[in-house]
Amino acid sequence: MDALEFHLADEAATDRLARRLAPHIRAGDVIALHGGLGAGKTTFSRSLISALLGARTEVPSPTYTLVQTYDGPDFPIFHFDLYRLEEPDDVMELGWDETMDGLALIEWPAKAGDHLPAWRLDLTLEQTADGRTARLVPHGEDWQTRLHGI
Repeated sequence: MDALEFHLADEAATDRLARRLAPHIRAGDVIALHGGLGAGKTTFSRSLISALLGARTEVPSPTYTLVQTYDGPDFPIFHFDLYRLEEPDDVMELGWDETMDGLALIEWPAKAGDHLPAWRLDLTLEQTADGRTARLVPHGEDWQTRLHGI
């Protein structure tokens, strides 16, 4: 399997995709969220974090703080927004190395440069005339296996 693609007609469809992915998430996972401004990266992240925490949780955008952390029942969740990052090495000041035992959701992952792990799930969101498209590209055999259940 190379990639999965979904048409998301509205925000509710984005929420459903995040909730379908949630049971397949494990400690140590990295999800790199690609897409332009307004493509739905934060919307997807909010839905996934809420699904993992088991409740409707306040999930603010990490645009200004660069990272928001959450204590999940099984592992911590780190939600990064690297849009304003100036240098890739700046991720180290955000607790980047602490994410290995949790889930790292990374908006604007290209800003991490070589710090972005090769073993990850890339999720690209693109706006279309009738909603958005979500493309999931697994990097690593484990991700490919887990995506079969989506």
